[in-house]
This record gives sequence, structure tokens and C-alpha cells, in this order.
Amino acid sequence: MADLQHDIPSTTEVGEDDCFPDDPFPLPAASGAELLERAHALLAVHPVADGYSELPRALAPLPWYDLELGETAVDTDVPRLREGHVGALFWSLRVPEAERGGRAVGATLEQLDLARRVVETHPEGLRLVRTAGQIIDARNCGRVAVVLGPASAAALDDSLGILRVLQSLGLRVLTLTDVAWAGPEGLTRFGEEVIREMNRLGVLADLSGAPEATLARVLALSKTPVLCTRSAAASVRPHPANLSDELLVRLGEQRGLCMVPLSAEQTGPTVPDVADHLDHVRLVAGPECVALSGTYDSGATHPRDLADTSCYPHLITELLRRGWSETELSLLTWGNVQRVLRSADFTARATQRRREPNQPPRPAGADA
Repeated sequence: MADLQHDIPSTTEVGEDDCFPDDPFPLPAASGAELLERAHALLAVHPVADGYSELPRALAPLPWYDLELGETAVDTDVPRLREGHVGALFWSLRVPEAERGGRAVGATLEQLDLARRVVETHPEGLRLVRTAGQIIDARNCGRVAVVLGPASAAALDDSLGILRVLQSLGLRVLTLTDVAWAGPEGLTRFGEEVIREMNRLGVLADLSGAPEATLARVLALSKTPVLCTRSAAASVRPHPANLSDELLVRLGEQRGLCMVPLSAEQTGPTVPDVADHLDHVRLVAGPECVALSGTYDSGATHPRDLADTSCYPHLITELLRRGWSETELSLLTWGNVQRVLRSADFTARATQRRREPNQPPRPAGADA
């Protein structure tokens, strides 16, 4: 026995790697079907909060539709939302400038009215919500939560009173474009008052397409995280709406969200192209600052295998293949959006106890 023990090499006589040789029977890498099954299982627990949809505008010209039964004329209906594990949708109320005809407020209210009627006529599938808690309630009841916004800042007609009315009707996101008080020079004094009032009301700022000076000033001024609802990484694919690494770093420091769009023009024509942007934003801004924006029913061309709202599992499968953890994926699909909404809700409650609404003078030339 002593001789046998003497023949066994010790770890002091050989390298540690020699004591633990490579596994002669390594486990095979997960197949595509296994990864897709894992993606469905993960999304069943952590569904997608989709940051941008133009479904109301896409439905407006249709003489008849039934989203609960299924509607092939659009990219979004309740069966496909459930197949894609979408738990919440941000519905755009933005009206293209060419369609406003000088009546941005009225056109936005019509969009808001249309969105509310769509939800009311599909109560088994959709539920209109305002807060992060109501999103959870809708999900627990088997409904897809609908959040109203973004709307264009032109809808305010340079009035904080109109902002308060829109918020009372359910608006949660405002895009800071198409107005003189948030332009290439940054925010005017009135623009800064708009941001303070948005914080007080719990309305989130969307900086997609905003001039860089405006984006930088809002990041410095806002007490709540901001959104870029349709922005990817400019260093991966140059595009006017995509963000530079410098801005992504600042967005990460502010704990805002870069909501990467599923748009072939901005992110590329394939699922791996979209995943490249998500990888880059996660690396530069951090895993708590990246989310998803389907841009469905907006007229955008989508990457292959991401044609409609049922396709999110294909994207999650690609990210699993790249080694994203379950925690990172849960933040991407659901957790980050919930955090930002809860932060805005908390800030609004705290601010309303300290500050009354104000109405600064309208900007010079506002009535022109």
C-alpha cells in the first residue's frame, strides 16, 4: 500500500493542470432549438417592454380590425404579442409635421383618443396603464399593458398647461424635437422649465433625434432617467439618430435608457446586426441602460426574422448564444423599463409635495 501511495504524483510534483486534465467527454454546445426553448422560457418570466409602436396610426385607415382575433394588415395583434412574450407597449402619439397642418395639439389629442378607443375595444388583450405598478397588474391579469407616448413636444404649443392636461389623459413620454426651445443651441429657459415640470408630473423625456446640445443639457438637468426610444450605437452603424459612445457613456451615468430599434436602417438587416448594437450599448453604457424598441407599424423595414411582434424570441436566442446572462436579459427585456418608470413615479410624488405647478411666460414668438 505504501508503494502504491508512493506512485501517486502529488500536486507539488506536477502542475495543477496535470491533476485535472481536460474533460474527455465535454458537454456539447446548446443547439439552436435548445436556445430557442430557453429564450421562450426566459421571456415567459421576463417579458418584453417594447419602447416604440405606431399601431394606432397604422390602424386608423383600416375600415375594420380585430386585434384579439388577429390582424394581418399590421405588425401587431394580441396573438403575436403573446407569441413574442410582449408584456408592455409604448404607443407613439407623434404626428408627422406634414400631417399637422398647424394644429399639433388637436392632432395629438386625436391620436390619444384613437389609442384609448383601440384599447377599450380589445379589453381581453390590452389594458391602458399609467404607472409601473399598473404594468405589473396588467401582466398578472394576462393583458398587454399599453403606455401612451411618446408624443411630440410640438403638441404642447409652448404651454405647460397643455403638458399637464396631456399627462392627466395618460401621456408618459414626450419627444423633445420640433420646437424652438429644445434646438441646436440646447434648452432655452422655457425649455428648462418644461423639463422641471415633466419631472414633477412623471412624464419621461425622449431624446431620440434631439440635437446633441439639447440631449446634453437634459441629461444634466433632469432628475429622472431619460429615454432614447429609437437610438442605436453610431460606432456600430452610423445614422443621425444613433448615439456616439460619448453620449452613451453620459446616458449610462444618468441611468437612462438607450432603446435599440429593430430597424434595418439603423441597426442592420440581420438579427446578429441588432445583437451587435445591444452588445455595444451594454458594454459602453452598462447592462442597466439598454432596452428594446420594436418600431413596429411605423413603416420601418425590419431585420430578417424580426418582421413582427412575435419574433422577439429569435433575438433573445442570439443573445443567449453570445453569452448574455439571465440577469442581463431580464434587465434588457423588462427590468430596465420598470426601473425608469418607477423612478419617474417616485420623483413625481416627491416633487409634487414640494412644488406647485407654475406657468412661466410663453417663449417669444410663440403666438406668431
